[in-house]
Amino acid sequence: MQPTEHSARPGRWTPWADALLAALGTLAAMTALAALGLWSAGADQLPGAFPAVVAATVLMAVGVPVQLTGGAAFLAEAHGGLAALPLSVTLLGALTLARLFLRPLRLRAVATPGELAARAARTAVLWLALLLLLRLPAHQSFTVRTGDPLADSLGAAFGAAPTVGFRTDLPPTLGLGLLWLALVLLLTMLAARSAPLPPALLRYRAAVRPAAHAVLTLLLGTVALALVGGLVSAAVDGHPRQTLAVVLLALPNLAWLALGLGFGASWHGSVGGDLGLPVPRLLTDVLRTQDGRDVTLDLRALAVQDGRAWLLALLVAVLLLLTGLGAALHSPPGLPLRRYAAQLAAALAVAMLLIGLLTRISAEVGLSLLGFDAAGGGVSLTPRLLLAVPLAAAWGALAGLLGALAARRLRRRTPDHR
Repeated sequence: MQPTEHSARPGRWTPWADALLAALGTLAAMTALAALGLWSAGADQLPGAFPAVVAATVLMAVGVPVQLTGGAAFLAEAHGGLAALPLSVTLLGALTLARLFLRPLRLRAVATPGELAARAARTAVLWLALLLLLRLPAHQSFTVRTGDPLADSLGAAFGAAPTVGFRTDLPPTLGLGLLWLALVLLLTMLAARSAPLPPALLRYRAAVRPAAHAVLTLLLGTVALALVGGLVSAAVDGHPRQTLAVVLLALPNLAWLALGLGFGASWHGSVGGDLGLPVPRLLTDVLRTQDGRDVTLDLRALAVQDGRAWLLALLVAVLLLLTGLGAALHSPPGLPLRRYAAQLAAALAVAMLLIGLLTRISAEVGLSLLGFDAAGGGVSLTPRLLLAVPLAAAWGALAGLLGALAARRLRRRTPDHR
């Protein structure tokens, strides 16, 4: 008989302690990484605003949009908003939550739906409470320089130096924070081999988990490769703090963007002004235009700036073949080839949809002084999902088919394979 939630370990408050550990540990890990990344980006130089910036970054990492407001007495008005995910912080939070949520269940193969729902509900209650506390330091204003000598001189002369503050609305904080938690737990149950399932769902495990786990390994593998490249770049490019800021805040953004570009997907967007966001030079060279109009970001556009970009397609092809092989080796042997192809096609299509949604960027800051636009900037990046998702599905079907054929040959060479 499987142990129940209350009989697995003694203590009446153990389930709530597990939920608190999962929620608090996740928030602590995200806050620590955000603080380190923002320090590398120079945000510690903002007068008295570093805790607010860290809190706002963690909220952004779970999908909460941050609005920028402020002004300078009767002279100026600041406006803008940030809707972007610092995916390094998001990914660390997701991995920490998955690990801590599954920790009490690590020796279990089966769990009842009621038990899983109760554990998720307790974690959600404490997680939302922590997000509400995090909103408190995220509301703060601080003085900024516009970068325009005239605007700065006028502001100083009239005693009206411009200020900018963060603001997050309560409904998005609760709604998007809960959605983030639910998506992380759902993906954990789909992809983690150690996650227990309700008895009624055990028959679907072999059809879903091998492909889902293989695609998760692909996504984490691309981040690991990007991490190696980022650390090497930080050591040799002469700007270690700026490079580390990109690594610590936006490494998965770039790694998964590169993966999508290697599929043949494209984004469109633009860069205007200077927001101080950790955007690599190669991307800004492609996206920055004189008139501010959107341009297409794809492999061809990158290759115009750096011919080595074509190697990305080759790297992605190799990674996809390894993903297909991994999915086939962990699937039950003897399935029809079309099953391997269909399962990996579906998994990669979902992954590409998530990559597109997660790498969207909409950031704009403006300052109007006496009715004139004195300073500002913006970054936008939007995926073309109607093309990207079918492309990923096609690549997944091909990789699943080739991986299944390779797995069959490997199994013939190892008769004792189980």
